[in-house]
Amino acid sequence: MKRSIAVCLGLLALASPAAADSPVAVVEDVQGKVTGAEFMDYVTPKAVIKIGDGGSVILSYLKSCRRETISGAGTVIIGTEESAVHLAEVKAEKTNCDPNQTNATTRETSGVAATVLRSVDSSKPQPQVTLYGASPLVEAKGRGKLTIRRLDVPGERQEINLGGTQLKGRFVDFATENVALVPGGLYAATFKSSQIVFLVDAQAKPGATPIVGRLLRME
Repeated sequence: MKRSIAVCLGLLALASPAAADSPVAVVEDVQGKVTGAEFMDYVTPKAVIKIGDGGSVILSYLKSCRRETISGAGTVIIGTEESAVHLAEVKAEKTNCDPNQTNATTRETSGVAATVLRSVDSSKPQPQVTLYGASPLVEAKGRGKLTIRRLDVPGERQEINLGGTQLKGRFVDFATENVALVPGGLYAATFKSSQIVFLVDAQAKPGATPIVGRLLRME
């Protein structure tokens, strides 16, 4: 699939300034000569990625759940839900993901989670986000204790003391540690002042499934 930059530039111009400042996709993989993107970077609308001969990049959009494998020499312009690609080859697929993850742990939603977890009447609160992979990729920047505990079944609890040496200083990948949560389980994650209640989908698989489906942002 090939798309013209000239056509898509007009669409990108319609993006609001606020949208331009917010990340819309994550870089899942980079191979070969690629400029403008690195592994596990967030990218924003109108960002430009250039791919050299033999290079490739995998992008996953946070809201549209579109996963693009782009290979061969060419130019990529980031959109809000998909990329505009010139010359390079694109293979796109839809993956399971929860669009709510983009704003899952703002100050307001963390406050909601904290209130829910303190309430004696909320033994089984509603999740704020659903993960479609059983081995979360948790974004927890810097130092602190990451705690993940199960809410619907007592006893299961994970505690990890982070020293700031996470991948790019902020990512903890349960898949690399061969750790998986229980499909269908309801959990609460806490890191510093951020809290979030999340559900692991009943069909979730362990391991390195597509990142956008198992990304848990603790900001």
